[in-house]
Order: sequence, then structure tokens, then C-alpha cells
Amino acid sequence: MAKFKVVVTDHVFPSREVETRLLVEGLGADVVFCPNAEETTLAQAVRDADAVLVTYARISGRVIDAMQKARIIARYGVGVDNIDLEAAARRGLWVTNVPDYCVEEVSDHALALILALARKVVFLDRRVRQGQWDYRDLTPIPRLAGKTLGLVGFGRIARATGRKARAFGMRILAYDPYVKEVAEEEAQLVGLPELLAASDFVSIHVPLLAETRHFIGANELAMMKPTACIVNTSRGGIIDEAALAEALREGRLAGAALDVVEQEPIPLDHPLIGQPNCILTPHVAFYSEESTIELQEKACRQVVKALTGQRPDYVIVGPK
Repeated sequence: MAKFKVVVTDHVFPSREVETRLLVEGLGADVVFCPNAEETTLAQAVRDADAVLVTYARISGRVIDAMQKARIIARYGVGVDNIDLEAAARRGLWVTNVPDYCVEEVSDHALALILALARKVVFLDRRVRQGQWDYRDLTPIPRLAGKTLGLVGFGRIARATGRKARAFGMRILAYDPYVKEVAEEEAQLVGLPELLAASDFVSIHVPLLAETRHFIGANELAMMKPTACIVNTSRGGIIDEAALAEALREGRLAGAALDVVEQEPIPLDHPLIGQPNCILTPHVAFYSEESTIELQEKACRQVVKALTGQRPDYVIVGPK
């Protein structure tokens, strides 16, 4: 009989080899993959689970209350906005994430979007495919060196984005109320209004919390230069998309590039779909073959630690 039962609520990875190696073979656990992520299905599946691994499924208070002996909810990912943290804390459960698994990938993607906006890559590609071999109606195309990049949030990914942007000669500003001091060569810490007003490109790097939902709204967008562009590789709810679409449509903002939106996949009638100066990618910034394996391994190791009496590495909430 297996020592432990580990429930995987939703598994989006190309292989289950990591879970087999670390949990089945290494821990002696029985790993159960849920057939769907409906709340009723999850509540039934986790009832006798010792641990739960989750990607995108909603782990509600009802699902958590159904857990009779679980010790840990481990998220395959960075954000934990799909887990009811208050309910987990009330039950004394560990909740973990993997905050350091895709730093290079997301920062690469953020910079790729900045470059695509600056050099009009996507827009020019569309024109060529329509038989138009002329760049002049898409000018101005700015020189990136000397331009200012504003980073909203200054954690691991934002710092990596800034490091890479400096190689292109960009000046870096950063806003983060939780960061009090930054090395002069990394960035200049400023308030949010100053960052928005001074930046030629703004890149979002904050988690989705109650206080950050629609953090960048109509008022904030109005502070930006009409020649500026905004990039979001964090979470969709941080930007008010209706306000963004209006600013783009009215020419009060030069461009936007989003890897994340509030409703994923984005509806085809969404107002941003029709904006010619908006680039959209399908929540892919985190992905590489290497980062996917790293994510699976690190998430599973949190489970192994919790079930063998050790403190997990990446604790969001935990037993008192």
C-alpha cells in the first residue's frame, strides 16, 4: 500500500515522468490525476489526499475544507491567486509556489515584446503579408538606446528584464513599495506617477492581489506619454483592459503587448483584438522545455519535503 496519496488537480505538462520519478518512485506515493478541475470533482478527489499539486485549477475554500488530512497545496507556478490562502492558513496547511523557475524565460519574453513594439516587428510583418513593402506609414521607429524602461514591481523577473534592457542602452526606473534600496547600476527607484510619466516603455511585474487588480487603470494610463508602450507578462487583471483599449484607440498610448489577459483564452470579440497597435501572445512567457521540467521538479520537491517532515523551500502560508 502506498505511503501517501498525492492529487494533481490539473496537469498541463508534456510528460508525467517527473511526478513518477520524485513522488511514485522516490516517495512511494500514489499519484492521482483528476479528470477535470470542477469544484465538486476536486473536493471529492482531495478528501483523503496527503498533498495536492495544482496548476490553474481553482482551490476554493470548499475544496480546502474537504481535505481531511492534507499537509500541503503546492502550486506549479509563481502566482497563488487561484488558491484560497485564508482557508489554507485557517486549516494550518502549507501553501507553496515556485517563484524562481522561469526568470530567464519571462524576462526574455518581456524584452522580446519591448523590441517588437519598438521596431514594429509584428505590425510590419502583417503589412508585408498584405502585399505592402513600405515601412514609412509605420514610423516613427525610435532608437532604443537612451530610452527609459519603467519596471512596475522589482522582483527577480523585473531585475532580469532590467539587466537585459541595459545591454540595449536603456535607462531603468523601478517602482516597488516593498523595495527600499537598489544598486545605482541596477535601476533608479521612483514613485509610480514619476515612472509612468518618464518611461517610454512600461513593463508590469507585480502579482495579482486584491490591491493590484486594475492597478494600471485609466488614471495611470493618462499619466503615460502618448508615445509610450506598455507590456504585461505578469497577470491579466493588473491592467484595466477596457481603459487600455480606449487609450490605444484614441491615440493616447502608442502600443501595448500582453502575454496575459483577464479572461484566458481571450474572447475574439475582446476590444484589444481589433487594436492594430496591440500585440497578444497566449500566456507563453514562462515556457521553455527547461523551465517546464524545473517547475515540475521544484513543485514536487515541496511535496516531498512536507510529507517527510521538512519545511518546504517556498512557503506562502504554513502551520503556526
